[in-house]
Amino acid sequence: MPASSKIARLLFGLLAYVSLGIGLIAIVIPGLPTTEFILLAAWAATKSSPRLSAWLENHRLFGPILSNWRNGRIIARRAKISATVSMLLCAGLMLVMLDHGWPIYLAIVGMGLGNLWIWSRPESLAQQP
Repeated sequence: MPASSKIARLLFGLLAYVSLGIGLIAIVIPGLPTTEFILLAAWAATKSSPRLSAWLENHRLFGPILSNWRNGRIIARRAKISATVSMLLCAGLMLVMLDHGWPIYLAIVGMGLGNLWIWSRPESLAQQP
């Protein structure tokens, strides 16, 4: 359902495009969660831009992710493994290349919590409670 005011549509549109941009960057940068940003972009697009929403839903890469999410909050095992590997790679790089301090540990804890949430999602409709 699109937002009713012009300002709300503009803000949701901005959120959709920024989230999509971050999601696209996250495809090549380990540690950034692609799926979450694409889901956020799709949600914001439904409130602001039917054209962007349709493009995302029909996209060969993003369409299945969105369909799975809308049909049972499903995250495919392949996406879970990809997210886990990229987060581990990112955490390892941060520990090797950056000075150890609370921001690094906070980022690693955040990735760990995000990873736990991802693995708590079902992989198919058969896993639904």
